[in-house]
Amino acid sequence: MQEQVGILDERSPQVSELELSNLEPDNLAIQFQFAAGSVIGRNHVLVGKNNQDAYRVMLREQFIVAIVCDGCSAGRHSEVGAKIGVRMIAEEIATLLDGGLAISEPEFWHRLKHNLLQKLKDFVALASGGAELSKSVTMEFVNDYLLFTIVVAIVTPRETVTFSIGDGAIAVNGKFTEIPPYADNAPPYLAYGLYNPEAINFEIRDRLPTSELESLLIATDGIIDLAVVEPIEQFWQESRYFKNPDAIRRKLAMLNREEVKPDWHKQELTKRSGVLSDDTSLVVIRRILAVSC
Repeated sequence: MQEQVGILDERSPQVSELELSNLEPDNLAIQFQFAAGSVIGRNHVLVGKNNQDAYRVMLREQFIVAIVCDGCSAGRHSEVGAKIGVRMIAEEIATLLDGGLAISEPEFWHRLKHNLLQKLKDFVALASGGAELSKSVTMEFVNDYLLFTIVVAIVTPRETVTFSIGDGAIAVNGKFTEIPPYADNAPPYLAYGLYNPEAINFEIRDRLPTSELESLLIATDGIIDLAVVEPIEQFWQESRYFKNPDAIRRKLAMLNREEVKPDWHKQELTKRSGVLSDDTSLVVIRRILAVSC
C-alpha cells in the first residue's frame, strides 16, 4: 500500500509498454501514480491563521482514495477537523471497500454517511471526556473544530467516482469543473448531520469506467485563484510533479511568494502579493505513462 498525508515516500515508476501489457488488470497500484501538495493562503498569513486545508491519499491494489478537506474560515480551529476528516473518511471508505461493498451499490453510500456521522459523534464525546454536553456547548465545539468541506475521488478496478460536500474543484480527463460556493458562503458541512442527518448528502460529481480514466484532480476552492494565472493541466501533464514528492507544494509556494521589485522609471518599489488568497490543496492522479523499451 502507498499512502500520503504530507510528503510522498514513494512514486509509482514509469514502466515499459511490454510491462504494461503484462500488468494485472485489477492492480491499480501499478497502473496509476499520484502527487499532491498544499499551501497556506495569503489572507490566512496576513491574519496569523494556520493552513486550514488537509489532504490524504491511499493507493492500494484494489482501490485508490483521494480526499481534500477545507476547514471553515470562521472556525477558530477548523484545521483540526480537516485533518481528522481526511483520515476518518479515507479509513471508512477503505473499510467498506475491503468489506466487499462496491461504490455502485446504494448501501455503500448509506453506510458511509451513517458511519462517518457516528465517528464524528464519538469524537465529540471523546473530546468532552465523556461528559454530557448541552446543545449550545456541543454546537460551539462543532463550529470551532469540525466544520470542513470534502472533495473525494474513489478509483476501483471497474468504476471511478468523485463526490463532494461543499465547494472545491474537480478535473476528470482534462475537463476542469468548479464546484461553486453555496449561498451566503455556507456549504452543508458534514458535521451538520449531527443535528439533522437528512440535511447533508454526498453529491456525486462524476461516474465513469476506470478503463476510461486517464487523469483526475481534486482540489479545495483555493485552486480557483490559481486557475486564473496558471494552466491547471500542468499538474497531470508534467512528470516533474510525480518525480519530486515536494514539487506541487513548492509550485504553490512560489505562486504565493510576495515579491518586491524596483521601478526605476517611477523611482519606487512595487510589491506583488501572492496570487493564492485562500489555502490551496490538490491531489492529482494519472495513469502511468508507458515508455518505449
